[in-house]
Amino acid sequence: MSEQRCGFIALIGEPNAGKSTLLNRMVGAKISIVTHKVQTTRTRIRGVALEGDAQLVFIDTPGLFRPRRRLDRAMVKAAWAGAADADVIVLLVEAHRGITAGVEAILDTLKDKWSSGQAVALAINKIDRVKAETLLALTTKLNEAYNFQATFMISAEKGYGVDALKTWLAEQLPVGPWHYPEDQIADLPMRMIAAEITREKLTLRLHQEIPYQLTVETENWEERKDGSVRIDQLIYVTRDGHKGIALGPKGETMKAIGKAAREEISAFLGRPAHLFLQIKVRPNWQEETERYTEMGLDFKDGN
Repeated sequence: MSEQRCGFIALIGEPNAGKSTLLNRMVGAKISIVTHKVQTTRTRIRGVALEGDAQLVFIDTPGLFRPRRRLDRAMVKAAWAGAADADVIVLLVEAHRGITAGVEAILDTLKDKWSSGQAVALAINKIDRVKAETLLALTTKLNEAYNFQATFMISAEKGYGVDALKTWLAEQLPVGPWHYPEDQIADLPMRMIAAEITREKLTLRLHQEIPYQLTVETENWEERKDGSVRIDQLIYVTRDGHKGIALGPKGETMKAIGKAAREEISAFLGRPAHLFLQIKVRPNWQEETERYTEMGLDFKDGN
């Protein structure tokens, strides 16, 4: 009988590189929100997967980018902190975008801080979008820029190459007891997962800057005798105009968002959920300590 292994794996990369999609694929369930918009992951989300006798604890970090606002700075600090805490780091690079200025900046930081010690792997994602010769050239360039321990070509969305990456990751983890029960797939309170599901629906439905100007918090979670749950959530926006857009004509937009969120939360829980949403205008929510605590971020990291 082989020994149990357990460890932490940080997924890093630019916004929209596919970290959340890869996390969900590895875990086998949707625990991190995925949208076509960048910077949708705000906190470090831990997903738990099993591979043989190994328990893999994935950290889906916020995308690494040049921060402008306090929230941005706190997100980037959380991403690098997640990498520092991990046993293994996986850098995701989009095949069709190649080595951007953002990727170069990440490579520079890796060279500066992770020259030895932690294992760092490269995962070139979305390989179905480019030709083989382009992929080969990109792989060569990236491995010349940094001494990766292993390189994987994957499509997180379609599953190509993900099993090989998962097997390799399991082999890199230290020998030791599992941190979580066998059936646990996420290290996040259900209140936060429910809030993230609602925020995803808002992000998908609303356009331009509005998704970045709002946050969702689960204010109340009430278990009912019939096995269902009542969930009350607050949506904070920064302007009256944003509130009007989120509500939509006669509240139709918010009804559709609430319906989609309720259905997904119910499916995730495996039982009925009664979801009640309320929108409040809070112009300075991005400067309030409590909002950061609710997101699992450190307010001071935004300085």
